[in-house]
Amino acid sequence: MEAFSAAAQHQFDAIELDVQLTRDGQVVIIHDETVDRTTDGSGLVMNYSFRELKQLNAAKVKPDTVVSTHIPSFEEYCDWLSSTENIMTNVEIKSSVIFYPGLEEKTLAIIERYHIEDRIFFSSFNHMSLVLLQKIAPGIPLGALVEEQGLINAGFFCKQFGFDYFHPGLPSVSAESVAECHRYHIPVHVWAVDKPEDWERMTDYGVDAVFTNYPPQKMN
Repeated sequence: MEAFSAAAQHQFDAIELDVQLTRDGQVVIIHDETVDRTTDGSGLVMNYSFRELKQLNAAKVKPDTVVSTHIPSFEEYCDWLSSTENIMTNVEIKSSVIFYPGLEEKTLAIIERYHIEDRIFFSSFNHMSLVLLQKIAPGIPLGALVEEQGLINAGFFCKQFGFDYFHPGLPSVSAESVAECHRYHIPVHVWAVDKPEDWERMTDYGVDAVFTNYPPQKMN
């Protein structure tokens, strides 16, 4: 939550986050399928109850910045988001390594509870999750995430299956691949752009947005 607040203070256009399910079916925000890298615990997120996850310290990767913080529920985030203005949220459905039954429906229910549908778009590496979201959440935009090797003819792919955005990894992006998406009127959002020279190159290619861990003035 500290990072999300900082993003709002730096006036980012949007926040990207990943959602997964706990053992007791709670939607939580965490990137990895395990807690080992980012907390003082170990094991799979899916094997913890939400109460157990809240007892872990999730400040492991930034101990010099945050002494202690917790893994937030998606509900906690949506409550916070509803008190802010303008900032959008890209909710990544983390269902490509572990398929969580009901994750899409539970995530959508929380979004609807806080009436923030117009400030959300979904993405996933599991494109079948996007197909399901087309059915249960019509009108909420969808972004097709792909791994770093990219996808040839991505614009045609997204247009063919009704996906609104294409989300490639930085190594695969070229001026030609961006142009191909734009021919099909598919915006390109590139992850993860953390160096000034890459930001400039993406700007030259005409990408529509970038995912970054830093405000431009703090890029390493």
